[in-house]
Amino acid sequence: MKNETGQPIRIMMRPTRKAALCFSLSVPVALIVVTAFSQAWYVALYLPLAALAFIVADTSMALPGAKVRASLKLPPRLYVGRAASIAATLNVAWSGRAPVGQLLLAYGGDQPPAILYPTLTGGTQDLEFALTPQRRGRIAVNALWMRWRGPLGLVEIRRTQPVQQYIDITPDVKGIHEAALQFLSREAVYGVKTQHMRGEGTEFDTLCDYAQGMDNRFIDWKRSARHRKLLCKEFRQERNHHVMLGFDTGHLMLEPANGMPKLDHAIKAGLLLGWISLYSGDLVGGFGFDARLRNFIKPGRGMPYFTQFQSFSSALDYHAEETNFTLGLAELDSRLQRRSLVVLFTEFVDSISAELLLESLQRISRRHVVVFVTMRDPMLASLQNKKPQVFSDVAEAVLAGNFLRERAIVLERVARLGVHCLDVPPQGMSAALLNRYLLIKQRGLL
Repeated sequence: MKNETGQPIRIMMRPTRKAALCFSLSVPVALIVVTAFSQAWYVALYLPLAALAFIVADTSMALPGAKVRASLKLPPRLYVGRAASIAATLNVAWSGRAPVGQLLLAYGGDQPPAILYPTLTGGTQDLEFALTPQRRGRIAVNALWMRWRGPLGLVEIRRTQPVQQYIDITPDVKGIHEAALQFLSREAVYGVKTQHMRGEGTEFDTLCDYAQGMDNRFIDWKRSARHRKLLCKEFRQERNHHVMLGFDTGHLMLEPANGMPKLDHAIKAGLLLGWISLYSGDLVGGFGFDARLRNFIKPGRGMPYFTQFQSFSSALDYHAEETNFTLGLAELDSRLQRRSLVVLFTEFVDSISAELLLESLQRISRRHVVVFVTMRDPMLASLQNKKPQVFSDVAEAVLAGNFLRERAIVLERVARLGVHCLDVPPQGMSAALLNRYLLIKQRGLL
C-alpha cells in the first residue's frame, strides 16, 4: 500500500499488554486445574486456546488499517515563537465506531512530536496539530503515525504513513507588521502623525507665527524683532541616515530565553527597528558575526528593501563558536563609509571576557553612534531574590549576585565610552530599542 507520493505505508498488528496478561494468566490457571482435577486435564488445554481465540476475534472486529486514509496540509512557512497549526484530514471507511486512537505527527530535529486522540468514526474528520516553532530553519515532517485498538483492547493496529515534507521557519514578520502598524497609527486620529515628521528634527524647515503652547526655545528673536511679531522656527526630521544592525551569532546567543534563543529575540527587535527606519526614510543594513563575519547586507532604502533585509535575517544561522569582537567590529568599521547608527545585539558573561568587547566598542564609537543591546536574564534576579531554604540556595544567591555585579560594571564602562546601553528583558527589547532610536534622532546625534 502506497500514499499519494508513492511511498509505502506500513500497517502492523500486535497484541497489547492486556492480551499478554490474559495469555500469561491462562497458563498458571491451567496448571492449577491439572493439579486439582487430574482427571479433567484436557480442560486445562482449552484455557490458553480460549485466550488466543479472544485475540483472534478482537483482530477480526478491529478497524482495518486499509480503511483509514490520512492527508496533511502543510503551510509553506511558519514564524518562530508564534503558535500555529497543521491541518490533517482523516477519512475512515468504517460503519462501526472504534475506540479512541492516537494520531502522532513526527518531526525531524529537536521539535517534539504533536499528538492527538481522535475518535475513529466513519466518515471524514478535520483535525489540527498544534505547533510552536522554537528555532529558525526548516522542520522536516517525517511521518504520520496512527494507532488504535480493537473493541476488546487485545490487539493494537499501527499505521505509519511517510510524509517527508519541509516547513520553513522564518522570523516573526507578522508580529513585526502588527507592532509597526500599531506604532505608526498611534494618535493619528488627533493629527499628531504629521507632527512627528516635521517638528522633532534638527534641520530648519520654516518660520511660523507663535501660538500659545509652543516651546519658547524655538522663538527666533532677531526675526521677531524685524517683523514686530513673535516667530518660531519649525524643524523637520533628517532622512538618509545609515542604520546598521549587528547580530552576534555566537554560542552565548543560543541560550534560550522565554522559550526562544536570544538570537531570535534580537532578530525580532531588529526587524521592527528596520521596518520603522525604512518607513522614516533611513537606509538599513545588517551584519552577522561570531568567530568571523558570516553575513553582510549593504544599507538600502525604501519599503521594498525590507524583503531583502528579511531574507538576510532568515539566513543568520546558529553557531556554537566564541565571538571575536575585534575581528567583527573592525571589519564592519572598514565597510562603513559614513557616520552611521550601529545597533549591536550581543551577550557577555563576565568582565574578563568583555575586555576585548570594550576595546572594539571604544574604536567604533569614535566614528559612529553605537547602541549596545543585551538581554537581561530573569533567572539571575530570581536566584538572588529567592528566599534560602538550604545552604545551596545561599550559594546560588551569592553566585547570581556576583554575576549581576560584574554585568553592571561592564555596562557602566560601556556607557562611559559614549555608547547607548540597553539591558532589558526579551519581551521589552523591541519597545526599548525603538524608543532609543527615536531619542537619538530627536537629539540630532547622527
